Amino acid sequence: MRGVDVMGALRRGRLVRAGAAAAALAPLATAGYTAGTASAATATKAEKAQLTVLAAPVYTPPARTLKEGMKGADVKALQQRLAALKYYPGAADGTFGANTLEAVWAFQEVNGLSVDGVVGPATKRALVNPRAWKPRDPRQNGTRVEVNLTLRVLALYVNRKVALISHVSSGGGYYYCSNGGCSYAITPTGNFRTTVYMPGWVTVPLGEMYNPVFFISTVFAIHGDTDVPVNPVSHGCVRIPMDIAAFFHTMVKTPGTEVFVYK
Repeated sequence: MRGVDVMGALRRGRLVRAGAAAAALAPLATAGYTAGTASAATATKAEKAQLTVLAAPVYTPPARTLKEGMKGADVKALQQRLAALKYYPGAADGTFGANTLEAVWAFQEVNGLSVDGVVGPATKRALVNPRAWKPRDPRQNGTRVEVNLTLRVLALYVNRKVALISHVSSGGGYYYCSNGGCSYAITPTGNFRTTVYMPGWVTVPLGEMYNPVFFISTVFAIHGDTDVPVNPVSHGCVRIPMDIAAFFHTMVKTPGTEVFVYK
């Protein structure tokens, strides 16, 4: 059966305009751990490695606990930190909204923390000394998508560097029936390649999906959904937040980009 997710039309309120998403994406292209100083150009290999570490912006954790709905300069600093680490919190506007919440989830998943979306003591410490994303197999293509079903995280590599890390919700494992057939909601594991991208809302037998990038024929896709909870709940596709789905398709090649799904 098609591993696509049921969505109600009334839940589309969180859809962001693609133009706004593209503008907010700028920090992902400019921030991070690359040394950009004149000395880096003439440094030795070992010195460049050290410069790469030193180039990372110093992050001062907030005095208060941050959570969804809060506003302030400390929220903006959190958003900038997440963007520098290649998570996507949306625009650095100082408002802890849904986009920032989902970025915090992804950060907590990668760092082995309780995934509650709250920037408390443990998450603050991890933001100062974050755990780097570990590729499943560095021998894979330099531009690829990795989906870790256990961590519930997607990582997009561009030219062998992590360009984006996103929270995902995959197959929920439940048994369901549709169009006269029944199946388990499981996201298949393996090494695949993108097949086709379909813009906008796409209607299929099990519902709708936004900006799907298919990786198994036109059956399983990475796609936007207005409901991307902490737990796996999809029929088998890989759900990504709507704000990320607005530009994700522009960062991969269809057809041809490797999609590596594993546990």
